Amino acid sequence: MKKKIAIAAGGDSGEYEVSIKSAAVVEEHLDRELYDTYVIVMRNNEWKHTDDGGEVHFINREDFSLSIRGEKIIFDAVYIAIHGTPGEDGKLPAYLDMLNIPYTACNQTTSAITFNKYFCNLLVSGLGVRVAPSIVLHKGMELDYEAILDVSGLPCFVKPNSGGSSVGMSKVNNAGDLPSAIEKAFIEDEQVLVEGFISGREITCGVIADGDKVRSLPLTEIVSKKEFFDYEAKYTDGLASEITPAQVPKQVEQQCRDTSEMLYKRLNCQGVVRVDYIFNESGLFFLEVNTIPGLSANSIIPQQAAYAGISLPELFSIVLKQALAN
Repeated sequence: MKKKIAIAAGGDSGEYEVSIKSAAVVEEHLDRELYDTYVIVMRNNEWKHTDDGGEVHFINREDFSLSIRGEKIIFDAVYIAIHGTPGEDGKLPAYLDMLNIPYTACNQTTSAITFNKYFCNLLVSGLGVRVAPSIVLHKGMELDYEAILDVSGLPCFVKPNSGGSSVGMSKVNNAGDLPSAIEKAFIEDEQVLVEGFISGREITCGVIADGDKVRSLPLTEIVSKKEFFDYEAKYTDGLASEITPAQVPKQVEQQCRDTSEMLYKRLNCQGVVRVDYIFNESGLFFLEVNTIPGLSANSIIPQQAAYAGISLPELFSIVLKQALAN
């Protein structure tokens, strides 16, 4: 009998549209001989599935079930394709844990920690991986801009402490631009991270667990035609080059892959994740870990999987099998 899989999409962050595209890719490539799929779009308090006939059915949140024409559908697993809240920050995993429903993402603790960039930097630094100097700001606190720049220096990046796809992020080159950059980031989050700029080349590495083996994917180098790899550059054709496999020295590639696999294990990750870095003559610097990376046509993980000889149906099958085995 085919497994019934809910594909959670949408969410309540600026990455809503990206999530919808990711969910469409998952739905298209999941093996129809093995799985019946139902895209569940979540937005604020509305969780709904629209069937092929255009009829809308709402999720029963007491048990995360659907009722379609008198049939109650209980899901065997949830493929979480929500970037941002409530998928990537741990809220949805916590809810599904309470219902004992398997899902394809990191658990509540790992999700919450990795979603908080400042906490994640502290943890990763404690594991011996270098990070940029940073300071976290809280909405409503009195700001000492000079003290902030004493930590980060110039140039620096100002970004929401929790979030992705570079939404609300700015690169600050002049001290006078810092207040407006912080204000912009506070629109997206209650906490803002100010992080020192590390010059160098940006690379990223996908990691999956295939059975008992943690496996890194080929690296991708990101070359943005804008000043940095912001939301527009990520999702607009022609504004960035994503080179897979990255043309980097072998020792850099090996260090990046080894570090990514180590972080996957030590952070207790599940499913497919992507770890971003900057490297230069001084070595490798951690940027962030994306526990629910994009899977749309412009996304990096599908590129890396293809170069590794893993089709999208195979990739999604690997991820679902891990979830169902837990």
